Amino acid sequence: MFPKEFMPRLERRDKGCRGDVCQGRGFEIMNQELIVVVMPNGSLQLEWTGTEEKINKSSRLLQKEIFKRYDSAPDSWLLFLGFCDKGVSLSASLDYWRNFTRLFARKLSRTPDLEIIRHRADISIEEDELRQKLASAPLMTGSEYLSKESLKRVWSGLNREFSRAIKSHKGTVADFIRTYSPNVHLVGRVFFHLVESKDDDYPFAFLATYSTRLGKEGGSKHLPLKYALEEYGRESNKLLELLTTVHLAAKQSALITDLIETGELFHPLAWTVGEALSFLKEIPAYEESGILCRIPNWWKGNASSLRLNISIGDSKPSFVGMDAILNFDARLFLGDEPISEEEARRLLRESDGLAWIKNKWIAVDPEKLRQTLDAYEKAKKMMHGDGLSLRDALRLQLSPKRILNADAESAETSVSNGKWLESVIKKLLNPDLVRSVSAGRGFKGNLREYQQKGLNWLHFLHSLQFGACLADDMGLGKTVQLLAFLNALKSKKMERSSLLIIPASLISNWTDEIRRFSPGIQFYVAHPAAHPGKKVKARDKNFLDSFDLVITTYALAQRYKWLQSYSWTYVILDEAQAIKNPGTKQTREIKKLTAQNRIVMTGTPIENRLSDLWSLFDFLNPGLLGNAKEFSAFSKQLKKDPSGYSKLRGLISPYILRRLKTDKSVISDLPDKVEMKTYAALSKKQVVLYQELINNIKHAIAETEGIHRRGMILASLMKFKQICNHPDQYLGTGGYEEAESGKFARLREICETIYEKREKALIFTQFKEMTEPLCALLETIFERKGLILHGSVPVGKRKKIIEQFQSCEYVPFMVLSLKAGGVGLNLTEANHVIHFDRWWNPAVENQATDRAFRIGQKKNVIVHKFLTKGTVEEKIDMMLEEKSKLSKDVIPGTTEAWITEMKNDELMDLFRLRL
Repeated sequence: MFPKEFMPRLERRDKGCRGDVCQGRGFEIMNQELIVVVMPNGSLQLEWTGTEEKINKSSRLLQKEIFKRYDSAPDSWLLFLGFCDKGVSLSASLDYWRNFTRLFARKLSRTPDLEIIRHRADISIEEDELRQKLASAPLMTGSEYLSKESLKRVWSGLNREFSRAIKSHKGTVADFIRTYSPNVHLVGRVFFHLVESKDDDYPFAFLATYSTRLGKEGGSKHLPLKYALEEYGRESNKLLELLTTVHLAAKQSALITDLIETGELFHPLAWTVGEALSFLKEIPAYEESGILCRIPNWWKGNASSLRLNISIGDSKPSFVGMDAILNFDARLFLGDEPISEEEARRLLRESDGLAWIKNKWIAVDPEKLRQTLDAYEKAKKMMHGDGLSLRDALRLQLSPKRILNADAESAETSVSNGKWLESVIKKLLNPDLVRSVSAGRGFKGNLREYQQKGLNWLHFLHSLQFGACLADDMGLGKTVQLLAFLNALKSKKMERSSLLIIPASLISNWTDEIRRFSPGIQFYVAHPAAHPGKKVKARDKNFLDSFDLVITTYALAQRYKWLQSYSWTYVILDEAQAIKNPGTKQTREIKKLTAQNRIVMTGTPIENRLSDLWSLFDFLNPGLLGNAKEFSAFSKQLKKDPSGYSKLRGLISPYILRRLKTDKSVISDLPDKVEMKTYAALSKKQVVLYQELINNIKHAIAETEGIHRRGMILASLMKFKQICNHPDQYLGTGGYEEAESGKFARLREICETIYEKREKALIFTQFKEMTEPLCALLETIFERKGLILHGSVPVGKRKKIIEQFQSCEYVPFMVLSLKAGGVGLNLTEANHVIHFDRWWNPAVENQATDRAFRIGQKKNVIVHKFLTKGTVEEKIDMMLEEKSKLSKDVIPGTTEAWITEMKNDELMDLFRLRL
């Protein structure tokens, strides 16, 4: 959860569930902004979210109009977005899509003969444009699903929507577009051309042309504008109509006004450098007026402007790590060609905005050129100093002007990696290139191919002393990869222990996985739950040195000062989003821990929020993103210059390994169904009730026989299940406070990750009375309504519920009773199945799982089987596993009847609570 100081002001509107539908939105956010979420299938979804930024009136009105269109006609909002006012402030994600759709709107409005071709128009986007748009994407929810293919799908949707809308529009295309924006002018029939000539005094030539149709069925051709005088003769109205766009441009341009008044517009003209430059600078005004301009490529994007390039790390440093000193070289470039400082200064002396050098014209901004040369001078001084640390060298990519102390914003600077650094970065970005390593003796797991690559990658970063973020999708086995890495370290006989910090709810998961995969790892759990009845004592260096791994929780890592006094080999954080807020005491204390290196693990995309990113990397590789103030200044600049997002991604990507279940390199190596045991701890209230129930049934079972004994045992099993679910289910008191159930806490942790990825989940329980409390909890996690299906839901309603869940609408979860939801349903939109409580008959559970995992499912399904640690749930699960190893007929029958045949001492051992 967000810390209080970052929480938006919330007011509950609907509480709980009504009938078969959970009232999910349930929150009214007082200060909202509209964001775009990229869904797993690449589609776009609009959501309201709280913000601390003040939303002005114009922004609020525009957001409401965008959402209104999205809500009523989902296909039309993007076309509207492309024409809306670019001066109105929007969220970073919505502004990104506005810029993307504005490209479509601009191309559409500049399509010749649009009035004639109308719905047959097919606006294209170039590969370079797609790459640029992809690179400038901000950090937003679902950005991991963004690709050239998903951008192409959005672009195709814009084409389809325009075609559909213009077909039903009775007026002109110009009128249609004016309904979106009155300031957009369609391209007219007049075109301006500027070309180079070989005349030294007049090196440029200008010509105005117009398009004219060749008969009724013919195409069109371009003629010099002087022929229009002949074509229209005395029909002055037609000539005025032809020149409409020219007169619009004349209102903003003295140059065009002069060309019209002198009549020179109708003749070819030879121009000086100054005249050509004046024309080139005014091109945006001409194009806004509806005049297409054909100009030399070197002007577009200033591809030939002077820039300073700093190449870093050509040779390997004498030692590794972020403090390693790298060599670097500063050079001046004109486009892609190197240029000497003397040539650059001559440009500054002689150019008049355009200069002829190295057999081509380049655009020269004297002030920008002067600042670039100043930056070059400062870079040369740094070259003669002590060099750059790797940390500073990498930060240079994010903000070269700050490192160089360049005062002006317009200095053209770029950073490239030298031969050694480039080879390192290439391997970090592509684990396929990293040399394979062994997990070491004693490791019991069989790593899948992508998991072996994960181990190789972690080991490679270890060799470089770089911090690593293992961010694989949930279900891909981050834990086993990390254990393989720790096992590999153990084989190297590391002198010091490593520290693993996790949420308390994951202690059982980790200890079980260590015993299963790396039994040779000596570990100590610094948590009272691991030492019942004993107080965890302060431990000295010798004690900690005797272990390979110490495990503790986020809460205790700041409370146990002896953990902070030790120098660890690694500090490892699981569910690392726990330190995303740099202002909390928890985050500050964990960052104080001393270690040779650090690893963070998370299944949540860390690139979803800019605000979280700095804190995680400040722990992982301190200083890489600068200090908090520097990163805040960089973040503010992103609104003005979205290209900064590309630099940011380039800087952080080498230290993040994130494979998705949809990755082609992973999916072939992954079973269609991944089953995971999810352990939950009992709350204090659950422990008291559980122990009380054991005491009550101990003598009763001993004194009963036959059918009464079997009935008592089955009733007791049911009560144990209820306690493990939630004390209020057992007591029948209602309320269902989240803090009183360990399973509720684990359900939140898992579903928060599912929500971050906008995936869908089925939650099965065998108890009808649990469906509404679960739905109420899930509503607070997913911030929207879900669905309920149990035996009391009328058959007629069930079809509608299923159709709603299976639709394109984001209905994130459905809570089902096991009997009602276990048979005959097709729910393939879900890719998570959560068994909240256990039926203890694998055949019944598998039947329920197959609601999602069946024909029509195109996603990998993750099955989460909840178990309460130390209770009858865990022990029966262990028995089922043993039986499944012996026989394919795991357990006969469809109930827990087989348990009633156990002897009394076996039963009490089964029921006994082991904390």
